[in-house]
Amino acid sequence: MPRPILEEAHISPAIRGKIAGYQQAIVQEVITAIRDNDVVVVGMGMNPFPKKACKALDLANQPYRYLEYGNYFNTWRERNALKMWTGWPTFPMVFVKGTLVGGATDLKALIDSGEFKKMLALPASVD
Repeated sequence: MPRPILEEAHISPAIRGKIAGYQQAIVQEVITAIRDNDVVVVGMGMNPFPKKACKALDLANQPYRYLEYGNYFNTWRERNALKMWTGWPTFPMVFVKGTLVGGATDLKALIDSGEFKKMLALPASVD
């Protein structure tokens, strides 16, 4: 089931630029990291789940790039742009070969099932 996204035709032309440019520096930084690394974890300070994702990758001996943006007390606008871009509501956001696989629990399930290694063998899917 595709997630609903407001069609551009239903957005006033007067504000389309604001929407398109909203916090794009952080989005572009993550896109670049995803392009340049097989595994990327996007997290935030004070949240234990990004640390759990990194620990799972460390135990699997899998190199990864970790990007951390603020904590519960700051940088929420920047993190919100990532949530809007991905549609994923929480941190961490884990990307494998360009595909968002979810958070720490989702990553652990992929590792435990063997699907993680299969994903790493596929070509990257960065657009």
